[in-house]
Amino acid sequence: MRAKLFRLLKIDDLVTAQTEIPLDTTVLSSETRDGYSLIELEMNATCSRRHKAVLTLPTGVNAAAPAVVCIHGHGGNRRVVYEETSIYKGFAAALAERGFATISADVGQHEVYEEGRLLMGERLWDVMRCVDYLVSRPKVDASRIGCAGLSLGGEMAMWLGAMDERVAATVSSGFLTFMDQMEQNHCLCWKFDGLRELVDYPDLYSLMAPRPVLCQNGLQEGPTQFYVPLARQAMEQIKVIYGDFGKPELATLDVHEGAHEINLPTLLAFFAEHLAAGG
Repeated sequence: MRAKLFRLLKIDDLVTAQTEIPLDTTVLSSETRDGYSLIELEMNATCSRRHKAVLTLPTGVNAAAPAVVCIHGHGGNRRVVYEETSIYKGFAAALAERGFATISADVGQHEVYEEGRLLMGERLWDVMRCVDYLVSRPKVDASRIGCAGLSLGGEMAMWLGAMDERVAATVSSGFLTFMDQMEQNHCLCWKFDGLRELVDYPDLYSLMAPRPVLCQNGLQEGPTQFYVPLARQAMEQIKVIYGDFGKPELATLDVHEGAHEINLPTLLAFFAEHLAAGG
């Protein structure tokens, strides 16, 4: 299934050549915060395109750290996941303060950068390159890399967790639903030729099995949005596959009292349980 999806996403050639594309990282700026360094950097996305990211690394720690790829939604950027006053609740900064390495890249574009590519493919590839970068860092534990995001970021966390088996744990917030629901009242940037004939969203989440996944949907989300009753139905389907692996408890839905937002306490508890305890 992954091979078929990579072809539909038009990044199968990049996946094949992944280890041959140098990161060639340039540090653009760096600052020290309480317990971690925040670094702005630029790296090769492909051999002909570069992209920027925000990286945090814990300071004063000798052991290799767990890490999380932190992904923003529509209208956001790589920095907004560090802002406490946003709907993201500063989850990336909260993880950084707790000893996690974090990385965030821009995925909100609606133009295709390279001829012959696909929008969703380029978005996915850019967060996969973030994983490449984390794996390259000696102070990051490659066996404890997670990802998390809200809205479009929740969608991209779904894609990253499903398609990149190096991701050990995933939080997808404000996204769990079905494709039928996304056909109206939503940006159609999620859709591309061949996708609906192959999978629905529960199928993509199921590609993570048996790696742990937490979905978050708020009770204040209305019937046209990321509606909790639909999320419950989707999670029932995901749990079938996790049950086949003997791990139904590793696919969970956090129904919280909020709206279209990160539920920070359960996100932090999830990564503390699944990434911070050890490899």
